[in-house]
Amino acid sequence: MTRIFLPADAAAVALGAERVLRDVQAEAARRGEAVEVVRTGTRGMVWLEPLIEVETPEGRIAYGPVQHGDVASLFESGFLRGAAHPLRIGRPEQHPWMAGQTRLTFARCGVVDPLSVEDYRAHSGYRGLERALSLTGEAIVDEIKLSGLRGRGGAGFPTGIKWNTVRLAEADRKYVVCNADEGDSGTFADRMLMEGDPLSLIEGMTIAAFAVGASKGFVYTRSEYPHAIRTMTAAIAAARRAGYLGDDIQGSGFGFDLEVRTGAGAYICGEETSLLESLEGKRGMVRAKPPLPAIQGLFGRPTVVNNVLSLASVPFILAEGAAAYAALGSGRSLGTLPVQLAGNVARGGLIEVPFGTPLRAVIEQWGGGTASGRPLRAVQVGGPLGAYFPEHLLDTPLDYEAFAAAGGLLGHGGVVVFDDTVDLLDQARFAFEFCSIESCGKCTPCRIGAVRGAEVLDRIRAGIEPAKNFAVLDDLCQLMTDASLCAMGGLTPVPVTSALTHFPEDFDPAQRLPAVAAE
Repeated sequence: MTRIFLPADAAAVALGAERVLRDVQAEAARRGEAVEVVRTGTRGMVWLEPLIEVETPEGRIAYGPVQHGDVASLFESGFLRGAAHPLRIGRPEQHPWMAGQTRLTFARCGVVDPLSVEDYRAHSGYRGLERALSLTGEAIVDEIKLSGLRGRGGAGFPTGIKWNTVRLAEADRKYVVCNADEGDSGTFADRMLMEGDPLSLIEGMTIAAFAVGASKGFVYTRSEYPHAIRTMTAAIAAARRAGYLGDDIQGSGFGFDLEVRTGAGAYICGEETSLLESLEGKRGMVRAKPPLPAIQGLFGRPTVVNNVLSLASVPFILAEGAAAYAALGSGRSLGTLPVQLAGNVARGGLIEVPFGTPLRAVIEQWGGGTASGRPLRAVQVGGPLGAYFPEHLLDTPLDYEAFAAAGGLLGHGGVVVFDDTVDLLDQARFAFEFCSIESCGKCTPCRIGAVRGAEVLDRIRAGIEPAKNFAVLDDLCQLMTDASLCAMGGLTPVPVTSALTHFPEDFDPAQRLPAVAAE
């Protein structure tokens, strides 16, 4: 029987994977070919989805993007033996798009059956937990500190310091909460990992729990991710059946269990204290800090709150050692960064590269430039509150300090590309509009400032007293930055001020060009 691998990832499904599955099954039955279809996640080559892989003696051979109507010709050419076909790309790990990456966190995505503990273990899964169970909590935290792992949710706070605070806190119960409320535009790494390698997240959360003394964990995600929710829930059940969750994990005497909680999709619930409020059944609103969640978090107990990618990086660090992880990256930004390419880009998808890789390489080497073929004009990194970089800043290395020095932020690693038809005044206004819609409303600078910001930009667009309105805009941006309760309002001025700085012509009615029709 020939094994065929086809992603069940939401992006692949959206591009027709289910139709391709039906075609493969029907064509195999018609020809009397015995095939087993294994549903995986995506390898991140979304531009080649749906991507079919066939197990051969030479390894897995990939074909893509496969559409309805291609399947019959694939069978006719002998693709079950890895034969030549116009859609054949060869062994996916040798494809130039994959070969140039450094896959640590996403090494198993698109390779393993996401719901098979046996498959996960066969690909080095649970080695990190096995080692962790032989160490003390202090030794585990020290390993995380030495690795240089920092939060991947946007703030870049050292993970080991957060864990140590929870470890040292005294309480009758502690929690580990995974922030999977991925709301930034152009980001999908959390979803992709939960759909393609959920057991790595479960393993990372279990290691965190053992290190800090927590007994319960929650994966908080959004209702817009039904595929991820189903896969994550099923993976938790599989881990529990295999003895990797529950009252006595692998006979260690340590007990820890997990469950998935689904939010309604409020952007503000990506902020950790709003997330905790939502988990407690309240409206998602920002809490004042202190106290920090590491001291008084979920239900007033010490709580580790980390992003999906932070927690999923932990198994590699424990399995291979902190030095192996810290050997990658640059400066204080160590390890690898999963970068998500979206927007007007020829080859969208996810790549994982060491920190310090130039932004230009990501866009040109992996992204292939714009999808429209028009000149690139701007790139936004870090979600809707990230800065707009012009072409001359594309050589900025992808690390926290370099981006901060250039007036930007890495955020969750989302990269959205724009060609020369983009209107940066429109984009700046969108930042204010987005904030006004998504604000929790607790603090005045964010709640009112965003509304006033959109109004000021409308007056600037209309050419009404531009000098006075630019002065008001500058004052408003400063106020929101300094006085907002959380990063939602505090970072909203970043895309606005970067657009003003790098693309001033778009804010001058006399210089504004008519919109260019996309070809």
